[in-house]
Amino acid sequence: MARKRKRKLKKKVKIVFIIIILIVLGGAISFMLSNKDSKVLKNTKKKTEEKTKKVIEEKPKLNKAPTNSEEAKKFGDGEYETTKGYTLKIENGITYVDNNILIVNKTYGLPEDYKPLNPYNETNSDWSIEMIDKDAMNAFKSMQSDAAALNLNIYISSGYRGYNSQKRIYENYVLKDGKDAADTYSARPGYSEHQSGLCFDLNSVNDSFTNTNEGKWVNDNAYLYGFTIRFPKGKETETGYQYESWHLRYVGKELAEKLYNKGDWLSLEDYYGLTSKY
Repeated sequence: MARKRKRKLKKKVKIVFIIIILIVLGGAISFMLSNKDSKVLKNTKKKTEEKTKKVIEEKPKLNKAPTNSEEAKKFGDGEYETTKGYTLKIENGITYVDNNILIVNKTYGLPEDYKPLNPYNETNSDWSIEMIDKDAMNAFKSMQSDAAALNLNIYISSGYRGYNSQKRIYENYVLKDGKDAADTYSARPGYSEHQSGLCFDLNSVNDSFTNTNEGKWVNDNAYLYGFTIRFPKGKETETGYQYESWHLRYVGKELAEKLYNKGDWLSLEDYYGLTSKY
């Protein structure tokens, strides 16, 4: 009987011993596999980082954007980087920033024969409200309707102006006030945003508009319809032009809200890191 018990005990001890060995071996194998996986992951991560670094290094760096109109002409078509890191593209003499925002200022002009690409109603006139961009016109009509509901009367006094019309206007201002003064409030032909069809002037087209009920409402609400005050107050060194409360530019609601900047309007030049200099 004692022998039988002894054999059973030895058998149990043997089984326990085998189990312990299996557990130890299992842990060792698990550790080895885990360590191997860790090395694989590290190697994979390292290779990925090296590939990413290589792609970044191989990506061509863009030249800095022109700082004045003479440089813009000299640089010509191509892609450039603004001081704020945006890509500026000049194609066939037409300048876009951030993919689709058309830029027209003292640095970046338009070809003499340029006409709006998406006119509300196409005409052959060199001066026409009908040639304003269709999206811009529809947005204005909505804004005009909402203003009328508040007994406010806003209307477009000047819309699309072609190269020749702008030439006549500018030259008359030069004769009246001199070139230096004219350049502070009137664009040279080929550099007027009016030629783009994306902007227009409201009502009186002078400083008296600023303090009218219409002017105040436009200043506070134009962004809701996708418009920006193109030449904001106090931003003359950025835009190259004096403050014009009546001059609106259509940029779409998303960008307009950013430029509105909670009431402290930003210029397109400041927002994108551009210059406006002849």
